[in-house]
Amino acid sequence: MERDDLRIETGFLRLEASTACQLKCPTCPTGSGEIHKYIGRGFLRKDQFRAFLEQDRGKTRMIELSNYGEIFLNPQLLDILKIASEFGVALTVRNGANLNNVREEVLEGVVQYGVRSIVCSIDGASQQTYELYRRNGDFDRVIANIRKINEFKKKHHSPYPKLAWQFVIFGHNEHEITAARRMAAELGMEFRPKLSWSDDISPVQNHEAVLRDSGLQATTREHFQEKSKTVYLSDMCDQLWEMPQVNYDGRVLGCCVNYWEDFGGNLFENYDAALNGEKIRYARGMLTGRLPARDDNPCTRCDTYKARAQLGAWVHPYSPRKRLKRTAKRLLAFVDRLRCRFALGA
Repeated sequence: MERDDLRIETGFLRLEASTACQLKCPTCPTGSGEIHKYIGRGFLRKDQFRAFLEQDRGKTRMIELSNYGEIFLNPQLLDILKIASEFGVALTVRNGANLNNVREEVLEGVVQYGVRSIVCSIDGASQQTYELYRRNGDFDRVIANIRKINEFKKKHHSPYPKLAWQFVIFGHNEHEITAARRMAAELGMEFRPKLSWSDDISPVQNHEAVLRDSGLQATTREHFQEKSKTVYLSDMCDQLWEMPQVNYDGRVLGCCVNYWEDFGGNLFENYDAALNGEKIRYARGMLTGRLPARDDNPCTRCDTYKARAQLGAWVHPYSPRKRLKRTAKRLLAFVDRLRCRFALGA
């Protein structure tokens, strides 16, 4: 199991800042408490974060802070943003934030410390629609927080963070896709429609209108798989090579989907042992189709892996296209760092 293509050293990580969330979204395992059975309910601590970056010695260039929880519930988030800025580490919130409860100084902090991007999960263009899925959420408060970020961007003459409006499409909100797209444009946000995880909750009704208004090529994940013969958002599996997911306490989860068990090792104790232990290397072998499924590996519990196995749609992490993508990502990260330093006057 010592094959080179099953070992990695990457400058990009996913490190969850918070596994807590104040919303109760019906299909989300955080809202149901399911994720807390194994990965726990907690927050990344600033002292652990600083210690990691000190021993990391500049290897890590970018960290994604969001995943199953709401990043802005972390009481030490402002300090974490500042520490990352001190070490020259770019931060992103691309997996999503709900932006319902944020202190004003933190909203200014995401601008001051150059958080590169924030994807806001807003599945509606009105409170009546939004709250049907984002239960306990306040649409007007979210929009007000986005406006506040834009005000701070003007105050500090900064293009950061880039903002995106993620709109998960359901039957109850499909009529508001166009209105949400318009609101996103008015707020200077990119609009990102997304297919729902499951048709069990409010399935799409007018498929033709959704295809037209969203610009997507399918209205359900099953529909996408049938048309493309690939798995929807299957690039998540690439995270085991390119941007591994780590829990707030340092345990390695591999990708943003896994909440069943870790792969062993702890990032805060030993970088290489955590990201290249036997179990996660075996998972990489499974995902490339070279090794059989093993019951003690969390990938065997994942619907994406099961679909890959069914279709024979394996990961090819070192194909020419993936190599080019990885090289471009490193180059863009370098250019981004220079741009951010200039924008923030560093």
